[in-house]
Amino acid sequence: MDLLLKLADEIIIPQSVAEEIQTGHLGDPAEQILANGKFPVAEILAIPEILAWDLGKGETAVLSYALTNPGWTAIIDDRAARKCAMSFSIPIKGTLAVVILAKKHGLVDSAADVLRPLQAAGIRLDNQMIRDILKKMTNEDW
Repeated sequence: MDLLLKLADEIIIPQSVAEEIQTGHLGDPAEQILANGKFPVAEILAIPEILAWDLGKGETAVLSYALTNPGWTAIIDDRAARKCAMSFSIPIKGTLAVVILAKKHGLVDSAADVLRPLQAAGIRLDNQMIRDILKKMTNEDW
C-alpha cells in the first residue's frame, strides 16, 4: 500500500475494501496504513452491470468506481474480477504489476523481496508467472 501512495496520483479505497482490511489478519500492514488515514475511504454504490458478475463486495465496489469514473485504474488480483474488468474495458493492474512498477521507478531494490512476503501472507500469485515476469522485466530470479 505504501508503494501505491508513491506510484499513484490519487487513491480511493471503497468502504467495502476498508472493511475487508479491518476484519483481516491482526497486525496487517494494510490495516495500519488504513488506520493512519493515508487513503481516503469512500462509500461506493455498486452498479447493476458489475453486480451481475456476483463478485465480492470489495471487487464490485472497485470496479463500479472505475467504470463510472473514466481514467481510473482498478487494482484487482481476483481472476473473476479481472475478467469482469476486461469485459467493460476497465483499466486494471494487479499486485505483481504494482511491484514491477515500483522496481522500475527505483522505489524498491528487489521486486522478489517484496513479492515473497506478500505471497507468504496469502496473496495468490503463480510462481511461474512471477518467475517469467521478473526475468523479463527486472532481470531478477525468483
